[in-house]
Amino acid sequence: QAPLVESGGGLVQPGGSLRLSCAASHRSYISYIMGWFRQTPGREREFVASIAWRGGSTDYANFAKGRFAISRDDAKNTIYLQMNSLEPEDTAVYSCAAKVRVGSVTLPTEYSYWGQGTQVTVSS
Repeated sequence: QAPLVESGGGLVQPGGSLRLSCAASHRSYISYIMGWFRQTPGREREFVASIAWRGGSTDYANFAKGRFAISRDDAKNTIYLQMNSLEPEDTAVYSCAAKVRVGSVTLPTEYSYWGQGTQVTVSS
């Protein structure tokens, strides 16, 4: 139904790991830049990571560096977000998004379409 469909969220204890997936419902939804964002109630959407579909270059938010890894599978029209050493501050709804043109990857308004999001809760 939705252009992008996320999965893999859930409840995990601090220090744990989680792998999120984002599958495009159709190949046409795959864009040059694919990204992950997160959002908590009452907060603005926050950039997490992005990847250039063709070249594979990546960008990460400071909080994600060294802990999160974004990747893609061209054959499956899917991007992933491997999250390690999770902390309670990482609790949020994680959404994937697609950006048509190369440019600033950290602004949500630059992305053309989105998935519904998957809930990640980090708690002891």
